[in-house]
Amino acid sequence: MFKLRYEMSVSQLLRTAIEKCPDSEVIVDEIRRMKYSELDKESTELAAGLTTLGVKKGDRVAVSLPNWHEFIVIKFALGKIGAILVPFNTRFKIGEVAYILQKSGAKAVFFPREFDDINHYGQYLELKESIPTLQHLIGVRFKAESVQSFEDLLELGKGVPFTEVEIDSKEDVSAILFTSGTTGKPKGAMLTHKNLVHTAVAGGEWMRCTPDDVFLMPTPVFHVMGLMFILRTVASEARMVLMEVFKPEKALALIEKEKVTIHPGVPTMFILELNHPNFKKYDLSSLRTGEMAAAPCPVEIIHRIRKEMGMNVLVGYGMTETSPTLTATGFDDDNITRAETVGRPLPGVEIKIVDENRNVVELNTIGELACRSFGLMKGYYKDPEKTAEAMDENGWYYSGDLATQDEKGYIRIVGRKKEMIIRGGYNIYPREVEEYFYTHPGVMEVAIVGLPDSVLGEVSCACIKPKPNVVLTEAEMKDFISERVADYKVPDRIVFVDSFPMTASGKIRKLDLKSQLQSEYQAK
Repeated sequence: MFKLRYEMSVSQLLRTAIEKCPDSEVIVDEIRRMKYSELDKESTELAAGLTTLGVKKGDRVAVSLPNWHEFIVIKFALGKIGAILVPFNTRFKIGEVAYILQKSGAKAVFFPREFDDINHYGQYLELKESIPTLQHLIGVRFKAESVQSFEDLLELGKGVPFTEVEIDSKEDVSAILFTSGTTGKPKGAMLTHKNLVHTAVAGGEWMRCTPDDVFLMPTPVFHVMGLMFILRTVASEARMVLMEVFKPEKALALIEKEKVTIHPGVPTMFILELNHPNFKKYDLSSLRTGEMAAAPCPVEIIHRIRKEMGMNVLVGYGMTETSPTLTATGFDDDNITRAETVGRPLPGVEIKIVDENRNVVELNTIGELACRSFGLMKGYYKDPEKTAEAMDENGWYYSGDLATQDEKGYIRIVGRKKEMIIRGGYNIYPREVEEYFYTHPGVMEVAIVGLPDSVLGEVSCACIKPKPNVVLTEAEMKDFISERVADYKVPDRIVFVDSFPMTASGKIRKLDLKSQLQSEYQAK
């Protein structure tokens, strides 16, 4: 059943589900229950409405929405047109948003009036004046001046004949997801229809998904993990229950009410659920499995998830550039294997561990993880130099993650060549935040490192050396940075220092700094 779908486009994947289960529910959110036939109908109407606005195959359409059913309608509407989804975080401030809209050349953007304490309506009105490619502002769940509404587009599309465009699933890009690096500015990973669909289908096969499954969706749909689970649900002809914002007790209540069988998420989510004072009040007996990814998980938490939640949770690994799943543990793996490894490569995924010269190292030897996969991106959008740095002529992608592989093929992630911090499942790229700190007139030097945390996996700590005769405070620095970056990028701790450990060439030794801070942090 699954392998026939590996080569499909996003729209073909939905069409296959429609033909088999048109009257089955596919989406539940806080305001709507939607059947497969309704998703098909509304995505077609929206596609027709967008076509009347001049949106066509290859155009980029930005979407900054929470886990609402409209996001999924938009995703499949764009698939029918052949337009490219550019999703991004609802927490992004105007500078972060402007960069993505300009870099992608987005023709339209979907957004809420307000969300996450951000006035999105005001931000986009301002941005439209300065970004020539941005022709259409489309409001979701609100109507306002200078904005086309989602509902109006649906109505417009009802009276317009529409034919789906032809898609080459291997070549045509379905989504561009922007992911930062240690060099600062985000890069747009171009994921084709085949990248996303094959990964979703292969993951569904690995998890033994069926039409009887019900997926909880606590991870953001604008994130590659959330996007992949949308497609995995449809590939399985199953149902998804969307959480607008993750809250542990709300998740427990939804599991009980909707008879959820599959619970994906980051370790932080499971820890917060298990430790909630009302945890034992909820019936979680419907849970079958789940996928935990994005950060390491202690073995005791794996044990508690399996015993107290009754779910045979799997641990996965991947990245935006690989759509994302590369490896996963199996249903028969023990708790230690699930805690200490990220499993083995999925069928069709190739992984090798290499040294600094990109030569394969021996088993159980630390090196950089490189991969070739059906989910591997086409490249970075309008960035051939960064693409060439990350991918070689034989199609291998060099992840920047340090890992080992054992005799049985299990992968252990031991660190990151890049300095990325993963805080509660969200990626923080120190260089990006450091550059904002450097715009403060009182900052001489700054270095941001990640420190281990039992709930969030990691927290970020900014070490700041003030300029001579300048007194800075933690509150002042947090206020300064919170106006410029999303809230999860604001450092959890700010430490003021007189000096940094330095290399002979004058660079800050971040590993030494991290070790020093870690000792102090654990002592406290």
